[in-house]
Formats: sequence, structure tokens, C-alpha cells
Amino acid sequence: MKIFIKNFLLFLVIFLILAGLLSLINNPSTKTSQIDLSQVITEINAGQIKSITVSGNKLDIILTSGQAQIAYKEDGDFLALLKNYNVSPDNLSKFAYTVKNSSTNNIWLNTILPIGLPFLLLIGFFLFLNRQMRGGGNQAFKFGESQAREINPQDKKAKITFKDVAGVHEAKEELGEIVEFLKNPRKFINLGAKIPKGVLVVGAPGTGKTLLARAVAGEANVPFFHISGSEFVEMFVGVGASRVRDLFRRAKKSLPCIVFIDEIDAVGRQRGAGLGGSHDEREQTLNQILVELDGFEPNIGLVVMAATNRPDILDPALLRPGRFDRKVILDMPDIKGREEILKIHSQNKPFASTVNLRKVAERTPGFSGADLANLMNEAAILAARRNKTKIGQLEILESIEKVLLGPERRSHILSDEERNIVAYHEAGHALVAHELPHCDPVQKISIISRGSAAGYTLKMPEQEKYLKTKIEFIENISALLAGYVAEEQIFQQTTTGSSNDLKQATEIAKTLITQFGMSEILGPRTFGEKEEMIFLGREISEQRDYSEKTAQTIDEEISKLIKLCYNKAKDILVNKKSTLEKIAKLLLEKETIEKDDFEKIFNIPKTKESSPAPAK
Repeated sequence: MKIFIKNFLLFLVIFLILAGLLSLINNPSTKTSQIDLSQVITEINAGQIKSITVSGNKLDIILTSGQAQIAYKEDGDFLALLKNYNVSPDNLSKFAYTVKNSSTNNIWLNTILPIGLPFLLLIGFFLFLNRQMRGGGNQAFKFGESQAREINPQDKKAKITFKDVAGVHEAKEELGEIVEFLKNPRKFINLGAKIPKGVLVVGAPGTGKTLLARAVAGEANVPFFHISGSEFVEMFVGVGASRVRDLFRRAKKSLPCIVFIDEIDAVGRQRGAGLGGSHDEREQTLNQILVELDGFEPNIGLVVMAATNRPDILDPALLRPGRFDRKVILDMPDIKGREEILKIHSQNKPFASTVNLRKVAERTPGFSGADLANLMNEAAILAARRNKTKIGQLEILESIEKVLLGPERRSHILSDEERNIVAYHEAGHALVAHELPHCDPVQKISIISRGSAAGYTLKMPEQEKYLKTKIEFIENISALLAGYVAEEQIFQQTTTGSSNDLKQATEIAKTLITQFGMSEILGPRTFGEKEEMIFLGREISEQRDYSEKTAQTIDEEISKLIKLCYNKAKDILVNKKSTLEKIAKLLLEKETIEKDDFEKIFNIPKTKESSPAPAK
């Protein structure tokens, strides 16, 4: 609509300019009067005429005063006509006489063009409007076409293979069969095997689902069609289903190929569970996807891959055999996988010789591939800000804290009293975590504000853990409560700085009681079932499968567990008060304590670090 208005105004301006020029041509600024032939002869005899130009029967007269006149004569020679009126030769020699031949060009210029040009402009303008309207109609017809982006296998810059994806060894092995089928389908067909039509890639955000799908296409050297689930759904009924049909129609013209639907939960959510009824646009789109996946045609080289981080809300019809019957799980990378991912993202970046990627991998548990890519980018930005030519270990370690907690806020200046409280608070966390054997080792303590935290204590596990015991949870809760207890013991009052610690401690205690069956009184069962009805991103229903009496028991068990952990932290801080004060004073002096300096307080010998693993 904006383009139409712009073109309309442009044509209007052009039309007005041309109309103005034509009016100037037809109405010159010099005023012209029309006289009869007898007056012309009188002016000639009086010597008042400077020049006469004859154009057919028209006489253009210029007087000696500069005034312009026009007159019209009869057919015939004008000079002969003047002689018939007894004009003397002396009078004829007093003015300039010019004869112009009347031509077709003059007729066009003086008669037809001034009248016809505006009409031609109007006709052209209406033809242009008609073409614009037809173009809009074509766009309307294209509204139901798929918006999928195609990556051609010949495009070397966009091509990604398995060597560009690290930390997902099992997933690559699982998807290797898909690659083999796309390269050599006859090998499977001869044995009567049917390759899955649909592959569902499940993993947390940032684990590399889209990257892995592109790597499958790159390994198989086939076209890759990429579209998001949200791009199917529009406000007009039937558009999503039309786009699904068009997507598969395009894909079948490029066999063998891969169709990748990112965030399929946008259209694949369980039918009949939402607030929009059972026949809304999203469900029609899902029905069309089900039909395309379960067509009667055999799989001749079209593999549909989809990604989601919410497999629990997908419609069961999507997951049945014959559709997305193969599920590939992408977990968070372990320490070895993180080191491999760091090496990939460190390519084309200059690193100092002291950089140890293994140590970086040890300090980044729980980081996804996207987090690690962001970490290396932040390290490069930090090094550039410091005018360095190479990225050092210090920039990488500082970037870890930035990704975890946010940027430093050195302008957020605390008063001396507040700094003192924050120092004892963080010292309490660190001391209790160090004293409890099942807590993760303390890597760093700081009272420099980052993000919304006035200070922080960084704890990292020495090795990957997939299972946790009750004692580990209890000791972690004790470490969380240690800051609150330290404030209470040193200052005889608490502050709002413990609010987030208390919230985390309560959540962990509630999970232990209601989900992990770690309550001796309530026994091995779970409590509460959440309904997967989502409206505006929020759960609007939660089924409560226990009585009020049980709810009271749950509250009592949570409070009992919190009290146990509180007492455990309190015992340590009371018995180790001198050590607590030593840590707090060192924090107030240095603001930041690294692992080595922290362990010197307890006279722990320094462990031998692994040799640097240079980035390649």
C-alpha cells in the first residue's frame, strides 16, 4: 500500500509539471492581440511593424514597440496581396519578412500534442495502476506458497558437515544411517529395509539441533529445505496447509533432499488441548503435515527432520511409527565434548600460548554449544577492548562469568557497610561449600557486582555427574543458606541479598520431597501433575493429586529439610568463625579470590594442572 501511494504521488507530480509546461507553450508570457488584415496594412504604411512571419494563413507580427500581434489572411501570396492593396515597395522594405512552411511537425506540436499528451499520460497512469493491482493479486496467490529457504549442496560457503559439529558423537552415529540412505538408497531397498521418513531431533536450546540437520544434508550432499514451524500458521484459514503442500511439492522436485522444520512444536502441539477449538488453523496445518508424512508413496529420498525442545507436548500422531518414528536426543556436552566445541569455535582466532582449553571446559559445566560459541566471541571482544593482539586465558575466564552472571558493574558502588555485609555473605557460601565433602569445589569468590548480584561464589564440579544423592542435595542447600546464616551470626540481622538463595533452596527442597521421593515420611512417590495447557506462555492449570492433609505434610517436610540444612551451615560457621573472618578480610582487600588463593587459607597444596591444549 505504501508503494502504491508513493507511485501515485510521483505520477501526479509529473503530470502537473507537464501540464504547466504545456500551458506555458500555449500561453506565452508576452500578451498577443489579434487584428484584421486592414489594420495590418495601415501599420505597414505607418512604418510601425518590425517583422512579419507567415505560417500558412497565419501572420505573426512584431511591432517596433515590441508588442506581438496575430492576423489571418486569405489563401495566396502575402506580398502579392499587399501589392493589390497598393502598398508601396518602400514600405515593404521597412520590415523583415519571413515565410515558414506549414509541416506535419508543426501541426503535432501546436495542435495535437497539447491536447493529446495529457490523455496519453492518464491512459499510461491507469495502465500502471492496473498492473499494480494484478501484481497484488499475484502476491495474494503466492500467499499460500512455502517460505522455506533452500541451501544448495553446491554452495560451498553454506555447506556444513559432521566435522563442523562436536560433542554429539552418538547423534552423529545415529544420523549416519540417514546419510548412507541418501547416498546409496539401493543398498537398503535390496534388503527390504525402509528408512525412516521422519527424524525428530530433541535437545535443550543451543545444543545444535539445526546445525546437526544441516550437517546431515552436507554429508549426503543433497539440497536442504529449512523452515520454522511458526511460518506455516497465518490468520487466514487454509494458508498453513497450503504452505505444507507447496513445501513438499518443491522438495519432491529436488529428490533426494532433506526438509527441516525447526521448532515443530509451534504447529505440532497436541490437538484438542488448546483454547482455540478443534478446527483452528494450527490443527489444519498439523493434519496436512501428518498426511504428507504418511503418504502412500514409498520413501524415494525425502527425509523430514524436525527439532524441538518440548517433545512432551507434541501430538501422539506425529510420533507414531511411519512418521517421526526415530528420535535423536542431544544432551548438553560433557567435558570432552565442550573441549571439542571450543576448538571449533577457536578457529580463526589468535590465542596466546598460555590458553588451556581443557581448563576452560572444566569451568563450563552445563554450557551448551551456543553458550560456548558466545563465550569465545565475548573473549575476543574483551581482548579487542583491551587493545590486545591475542586472546589470553584471563579474557576467556572473565567471559565465563559474563555469560553466567552478566557484565561487571564497577560503577555500582556499595557503601563500606554494604561491602562488609557482601564480603561475609560470600565468605559464608565459600566456607560451607569447602567444608562439606559433597559440594562442588570453590573456583572463585568476588564482591564485584555482576548482573543483579552484588557478589558471587563460583563453584564448579571436578567431574561430570548425571545422578545426585540426597546428601549432595542437602549439602548444596546448606551452602545456599550459608550466606544468610553468616549475615545473621556476624551482624545479628539479615538483608535482602539472601532472597535468591532462599528461593533456590526452597525449590530444591520442594523437588526432593515432591518429585524425587526422598522424604522418609511421605515415601517413594511423587506429588502434583502439571497440565500442559499453555496460554500466553503460562501454565494455566495444575492438577493436585493429593489431599489437604498431605499438602500440610509436604510443607512440614520442606520446612524440616530447610531447618536441617540451616543448622548444618550454622554449625560450620560458628566453629570456623576465625576462618570466615579471614576470608571476608581478604575479599575486602582484593575484591576477588581465585581458587589457589582460597586454598592457601586452608593450607591445601596446589594441584598440578593439565598442560595447555592450544587452540588450532
